[in-house]
Amino acid sequence: MTQLIVEQAGPVTLVGGGALQAEDLRVAQTLAPYVVAADSGADQALAQGVRPDLTIGDLDSISAEARVRLGAAGLCHIGEQDSTDFDKALRAISAPVVLAVGFLGARLDHQLAVLHSLVQPGRSPCILIGAHEIVFHLTHRLEVSCAPEEPVSLFSLTGVQGRSTGLRWPIDGLTFHPMQQIGTSNKAQGPITLEADGPGMLVMLQKSHLKTVMAQV
Repeated sequence: MTQLIVEQAGPVTLVGGGALQAEDLRVAQTLAPYVVAADSGADQALAQGVRPDLTIGDLDSISAEARVRLGAAGLCHIGEQDSTDFDKALRAISAPVVLAVGFLGARLDHQLAVLHSLVQPGRSPCILIGAHEIVFHLTHRLEVSCAPEEPVSLFSLTGVQGRSTGLRWPIDGLTFHPMQQIGTSNKAQGPITLEADGPGMLVMLQKSHLKTVMAQV
C-alpha cells in the first residue's frame, strides 16, 4: 500500500507516457494546475513545456535528461514491481479529482492495466482524457446534458446492474459483465442520468462533458 505523497485541496493533473495530445494536457492543466507525472510522463510533460510538480513511479522509463531537469526533489521513487506507474501515482494522490492524460491510445496492455486501476477502491476519483472521449468509474448518480444521438458507452469490469434515463437503450434490469452483457455504442436521446448498484462500471462520454463530470465524480 503506497502512502499518500500528494495531498491537494483542488484537482490534480496526472501525465503518463502514452499517446498524448498537447491540447488535452493544456485543458487538464487549466482545470487542475498541480501536475504529477507517472515515470516517463515527465518527458511528455516537459516536451510540452510543462514542468511536473512531482514525478512518481519506479523511474525505470524517465530519461536521464528529465531526471537532471527535475532534480532529486522532483522525483519520488516507488520501487515495487507489482503495479503500474499509473497505479503507483494514483494511490499516492489525494485530491477531489485527478485528470489523467497520456494513458489512452498507445499500447493496449497498458490501457487495460489503467482501466483495472481505475475501478480499484481507495483511489481518488480519476477521469481519463483520450483522443476521442473521457473515461471514468461510475460511483455516483450522474446527470449529463447530452445532445440527441450523442454516443454513450458503458463497459463493466465485473457483474453490476444499473439504471438510466435518456438512453435509446435503457440499462434498467440488465446485469453487465465483461463476458456477457456490455453497453458500448449506446445513444443519448437528450439529457441522461446513470447509476450503478456497485463498483466496476466504466463510462465513456464525449470530452465536451469533462467539467460536468468533474463536478460529479
